[in-house]
Amino acid sequence: MKAIKVGLLGIGTVGSGTFNVLRRNQAEIRGRAGRGIEITMVSRRNVALAREIVGDAAQVVADPREIIANPEIDIIVELIGGCGLARELVLEAIAAGKHVVTANKALLAVHGTEIFAAAREKGVMVAFEAAVAGGIPIIKALREGLTANRIEWLAGIINGTTNFILSEMRSKGLDFATVLKEAQRLGYAESDPTFDIEGVDAAHKATIMSAIAFGIPVQFDKAHVEGISQLQATDIKYAEQLGYRIKLLGIARRRSDVAGGGIELRVHPTLIPTQRLIANVEGAMNAVVVQADAVGTTLYYGKGAGAEPTASAVIADLVDITRLHTADPDHRVPHLAFQPDAMNNTPILPMAQVLTSFYLRLRVADEAGVLSRITTILAEHDISIDAVLQRESAEGERQTDLIILTHETQEGRMNTALAQMQALPTVLAPIVRLRKEELA
Repeated sequence: MKAIKVGLLGIGTVGSGTFNVLRRNQAEIRGRAGRGIEITMVSRRNVALAREIVGDAAQVVADPREIIANPEIDIIVELIGGCGLARELVLEAIAAGKHVVTANKALLAVHGTEIFAAAREKGVMVAFEAAVAGGIPIIKALREGLTANRIEWLAGIINGTTNFILSEMRSKGLDFATVLKEAQRLGYAESDPTFDIEGVDAAHKATIMSAIAFGIPVQFDKAHVEGISQLQATDIKYAEQLGYRIKLLGIARRRSDVAGGGIELRVHPTLIPTQRLIANVEGAMNAVVVQADAVGTTLYYGKGAGAEPTASAVIADLVDITRLHTADPDHRVPHLAFQPDAMNNTPILPMAQVLTSFYLRLRVADEAGVLSRITTILAEHDISIDAVLQRESAEGERQTDLIILTHETQEGRMNTALAQMQALPTVLAPIVRLRKEELA
């Protein structure tokens, strides 16, 4: 059978990995797909550099639109990144009747609704396993493997850069700025790490997973996003003493206790009990926990980035499309797991309505009655205390660090209580507030 012909837009780290893995494992891939899959055209502005990678195995062009216009190309792989040119090229490829594979989580989190609608109209597929958690097949698990289940929640370490930084801060007792410089030196962090350390990258991925898990549109603009740049080594140390580790989690949770239902969609540093498997995911690795009604709890773990792990996911998408290339579009797996007419508009809840537990650290005057007043304020807002830890402050005498863990409460209540506690004259510094999830 004639081989499927692929056009590769962008041949950087992931693109070169895709080219090399596809060539190296061609026999196995052909055996699984039922026909060959060949990258026959590649685009990159630096044509000479691209030719060094592909040699004579593929035609190299500077203009990606030449690939889209080529009638012999069946599938476009978009590895350019960003939301500007990438969006234009993906929509043009769809309009030309070509299937698309992309690793671009930002593009899908922001423009996914438009792109999937265009693909349905043209009867083509948009595959994006590589957009979330690199080589971990979490999209396939959510979209196909857990089809029989009602998914209740998912929580993921889905950014390797931040997980490496947090792991180093915990194991070596270093501050954030020091570890960030080391991460940049080792290549784990970009020269401009903003998207990673401020949680944006993780929020893109959590947005995509929430859409598949709950049958809702992609709604990145409604996600709550916090990063780790303000996290202090002191809090990592205290969390450890209390039996917790801090990870940057992307969380999506179905809530049926609010009128009409709702979805929590949030990214922030989170305390997790050390006995949970996900709390022990270290370095640049990724992991996602999914809680579903029939199967219970499942954990997906592996490399979330890198040339060949991500290439593995790109090629898996190429194989899927090759298998379904001639299938009736109405009988393919829907992009977001649910049939278009079965998608729902369950709202993303504002953070004030989120239910979670909290870690609080207060720098207070070391005098009688301080703890009593603070616990009274929490009680007045129906916030129950789980544990209290008091440690001598490093800032000097007559001050102490008061660490409080709470039971689950509504975030809006905690915001009001925090404002009252912060106004106390015996509270000597801004209160540190982190969220805590048992993931039980």
